[in-house]
Amino acid sequence: MSDREHRHIPGREMEEQIRLKEERKLRARSHNHHSIWFGLGMFGVVGWSVATPTLLGIAMGCWLDRMFPSRISWCLTFLFLGVVAGLSIAWNWIKKEGGPDK
Repeated sequence: MSDREHRHIPGREMEEQIRLKEERKLRARSHNHHSIWFGLGMFGVVGWSVATPTLLGIAMGCWLDRMFPSRISWCLTFLFLGVVAGLSIAWNWIKKEGGPDK
C-alpha cells in the first residue's frame, strides 16, 4: 500500500491493519523451526555487518594517514574500531533475531 492509500483509511481500519501486521510479526518470531535458508541468510547478515564497518574504518584510517601523518597508524586504529563496531552490530542482530534464548 502506498502512503496515499494509508491517508484515506479511517482510523479503525488502520488500527486493525497495524494489529494484524503486529500479530503476524510476533507469530513469525515465535516460530522456533528455522530452515537452512534462515541460517544462510543469518551468515550473510552477520558477515556484512562485520565487513562493512571494518572496510569503512580502513578507508577512513587510510585517508587520515594521508592527511595527518603521525607516529600512530590511523589505518590500524580505525581497522580495530571497525571490527569492534561490526562485531557489536552482529552480536545485537543475533540476539534480536536468534534462537529461543533471546
